[in-house]
Amino acid sequence: MNIRTIAIMFPIAFAASLAAPAPGAAIPPDADNATKALVETPRHGEWVNVPQGEGEPEIRTWVVYPERADKAPVVIVIHEIFGLTDWVRAVADSLAEEGFIAVAPDLLSGLGPNGGGTESFEGDAVRAAIRNISNEEATKRLNAVRAWAHAQPAAADTTGCVGYCWGGSTVFTWATMQPELDAAVVYYGTAPTDEAALAKIAAPVLGLYGGDDARVTSSVAPTEEAMKKVGKPFTAHTYEGAGHGFLRQQTGREGANEKAAREAWEETVGFFKKNLE
Repeated sequence: MNIRTIAIMFPIAFAASLAAPAPGAAIPPDADNATKALVETPRHGEWVNVPQGEGEPEIRTWVVYPERADKAPVVIVIHEIFGLTDWVRAVADSLAEEGFIAVAPDLLSGLGPNGGGTESFEGDAVRAAIRNISNEEATKRLNAVRAWAHAQPAAADTTGCVGYCWGGSTVFTWATMQPELDAAVVYYGTAPTDEAALAKIAAPVLGLYGGDDARVTSSVAPTEEAMKKVGKPFTAHTYEGAGHGFLRQQTGREGANEKAAREAWEETVGFFKKNLE
C-alpha cells in the first residue's frame, strides 16, 4: 500500500499524521498562545541588563536556560520589526527546551521615549524606530550580548543566531560582521547584496522562506548564487503556500503556515545541534 492509497482510504488520519510534530521538536507557540506558554514553562527565564560600555544604555535582555548538566551552546534570538514581544520570548523558551541558552535582546533598549525600549513605544512607532537602527549599531549591541552570554558559567563557547523578518535580515548582516558566529538561521529575511560583505561570513547560513512571500523569497535565488560565488555555505528552504511570518502566524492559509512552521523548526533545531554541539 503506497502513500497515495493511504491518503485516499484514511484522509483524516493521513492529514493528522502530516501535521504531527517530530518527536522532541515541538514548535514554538504562535503569537496568540505565547503569553500562556511563558506562564506555564518549567524552564528558568529571567531579565538581565547587558552592559555595552561607559555612556551607552544597557540592553534589556530575556534569557532562558535549558535543563542540562553540561555547558550549553548559546543561541541569540533577534526579534521582528515589532520589537521584543512575548512571542519572541516564547521562541527563546522553545530553544531552551532543545538544550540551548537562549538570549533575546531588545535592540531598542535606550532608544525609546524616556530611554525605554520596545515597551515604551505606542502603536506603529516601534516599526519606525527599528528601521532607524543602523547595521553598525545592531552589530555593536549584538556583540555586547554575545560577550555577556559567553561569560556565563553555564555557557559553552559556540554561538548561533536566529532572527525573524527584520531580525532575519539582521542575522544575515551580523554574520558578515562577526567572524566568531558559528551558525546563522534566517527566517524570511533578505541578505546583503554586497558580495564583498558576504565573503566575510564564517558561519553556515540556513534560510527559511514562505512560498507566497515574493517580496522576500524573490531574493533567495540571487542570494544562493552570490553565496556560491564567494564559496560560503547557504541552504535555503521555501515552503509552498506559506506566507510571511509563518512561525508567528501559524493558522490560516489552508494549513500551509502550520506545516511550514513545523518543518522549518525541525530544520532550525537540527541545524543548531549539528553546528553548535
